[in-house]
Amino acid sequence: MNEQAAATDWNGLDDEHFRARAAAFFDANCPAALRHRPKRLRWHLVKPWFMTLSQQGWVAPSWPVEWGGMGLSPVKQLIYIEEYERSGAPVMQTQSLTNFGPILIARGTEAQRRKYLPRILSGEDVWVQGYSEPNAGSDLASLRTEARLEGDEFIINGQKIWTTMGFDGTHMFALVRTDKTVRKQAGISFVLFPMDQPGITVRPIRDISGGEEFCEVFLEDVRAHRSDVVGELHGGWNIAKTLLGFERVWSGSPRQSLIALARLEKVARANGAWTDPVFQDRYTQLLFDVRDLAAMYERLVHSLSLGKGFGLESSLLKMTATETCQRVTELLVETSGQDGATEGAVDVGGESIDLLTPFLESRGPTIYGGSNQIQRNILARQWLELPE
Repeated sequence: MNEQAAATDWNGLDDEHFRARAAAFFDANCPAALRHRPKRLRWHLVKPWFMTLSQQGWVAPSWPVEWGGMGLSPVKQLIYIEEYERSGAPVMQTQSLTNFGPILIARGTEAQRRKYLPRILSGEDVWVQGYSEPNAGSDLASLRTEARLEGDEFIINGQKIWTTMGFDGTHMFALVRTDKTVRKQAGISFVLFPMDQPGITVRPIRDISGGEEFCEVFLEDVRAHRSDVVGELHGGWNIAKTLLGFERVWSGSPRQSLIALARLEKVARANGAWTDPVFQDRYTQLLFDVRDLAAMYERLVHSLSLGKGFGLESSLLKMTATETCQRVTELLVETSGQDGATEGAVDVGGESIDLLTPFLESRGPTIYGGSNQIQRNILARQWLELPE
């Protein structure tokens, strides 16, 4: 890590000064070829950029300084995210940096932190998530992947699905059933294991946009050492819920909606729809929806800055963000006419823009991380106190 960056008291800077520093860094260092890419890029393509961030001390904004992070306050983390997204820099290593790393820092042992955290920052380890299964998606606690303890090792058998970028993973953190005699949430453990061992088969899944970001992973007599259980044995469900809180906050970012809204304006100005009063009415409503989303996102970040932790607001944010993005991309495709049904980039006022992919990729986020229907049930029971 760059010694000057490591010694910088980022939280000592006022917010606007930090925003200017972040914007200047991303603009100066992120390669143009990686910016504003419609799909998540493979690890070998983004690793040089990751290493630039790591070496300059900009790779882990939420991690404490003592573990190699920037130690940013929640408000400055939001500024970091906003400027990173504004620059068009690629999404990468989200499982390692924003999900697994914070969980290990909060709930792992000292030995686990020393073993794994430096290897994430160095780019040696890429972690993927083993949660969902063919019959355990929104009802995740119904998972069937089983871990049987033999001596100091667990023998794991089962199947995981919808594993993001599973083919790039060197390690997996997974939920496995370690006790079948208790209620389903109580018999689950959070375990870690390397992906380069015998018995692991990874198969890409082609999605509606033609991408293969997701994978299914088959586990046959896979081994995990007992020391690689995070938290208490059979106590993985609480860890899983905390991690899903991280995921919902990140999926609640207004980034995709803002990008789609900007593209919508370019298309409408280029093809003349901008002056149509019916279009203007629909565009204005979406503009306010996106601004509401941004305000909700900032409010949650502010709550986190006060130490309130993840609450039901993360479920509401996840629903609002994913459904807002769907509405914006639907109007984008509709306004684009035949270009909206064209695969790949098309010319829009002299600029090459992919119009269809954002629409197709906005379908999935309402399902993963706990489907929006499940989130509505949670809010109805726990917030509105409605009967089941």
